[in-house]
Amino acid sequence: MDVGVVKIAEDRDFEKLKKLYDDNNDWRLDYNKPDLSVWTKSVPGISFRMVKIRTRFSDVQPETLYDVLHDPEYRKVWDTHMIESRDIGFFNPNNDIGYYSMSCTSPLKNRDFVLQRSWLDTGREQLIINHSVYHKDWPPKKGYVRATSYLTGFIVRPSRNGDGAELGYVSHTDPHGKLPVWLVNRVTQIFAPKMVKKLHKAAVAYPTWKEQNQPNCRPWHFPEQIMAPRIRLQDCIKSIEEKNMKNSYVDESDVKDTLVKDIIMMDSD
Repeated sequence: MDVGVVKIAEDRDFEKLKKLYDDNNDWRLDYNKPDLSVWTKSVPGISFRMVKIRTRFSDVQPETLYDVLHDPEYRKVWDTHMIESRDIGFFNPNNDIGYYSMSCTSPLKNRDFVLQRSWLDTGREQLIINHSVYHKDWPPKKGYVRATSYLTGFIVRPSRNGDGAELGYVSHTDPHGKLPVWLVNRVTQIFAPKMVKKLHKAAVAYPTWKEQNQPNCRPWHFPEQIMAPRIRLQDCIKSIEEKNMKNSYVDESDVKDTLVKDIIMMDSD
């Protein structure tokens, strides 16, 4: 789905994610270790590269991993970059809109997103996709740069080896601002394996955590538990602030290569 387009996800939207994940043509393999591979791909007309991850968690069941990716309360536990996550509303049991903000290492500015998220559980695999949209009541916050997700998706499948879960991740995101392209592409390559490491640790710990934290609350499985308001399509437009906004973001183009090393050290846990 295109940026700003709000509609119920269709089969072809999920098929696009699967094709990107399963087809390695035109992808460059940048990182390859047992149970973890990272590819990047150029996209015509856009400077920032798409990234793809394939990994295996032999000690995590697919259904557990799927729940971790969905559970908003648990994300507060394991996602150390998250500042705020809010449900704005939902269309149906498999499509919603939310707000997400994340911290970035100084001197970079923090980023935020308004995202439509859609998910599909076929029984054989589970898929989650998101892309950036607008909502009149959620303008960019002061001190943040509003970033754009062209497409971000997760695929959860049983491991091909027969033990645990396989995780696929595809993302094409523009952080905006005036960041040098080399930095964005480099940091993307660094963060991808680190995100996988954190997610694996979180998935292993999730069953115990969930037993002590609303163990029967899983709105992504049980729609009757959804508490968010229904989305009105007429509200899914640019806010007044965005309509009047000029691209006058703080210039971050003087970021040095040493920042990449700083990010590695700060995010090495």
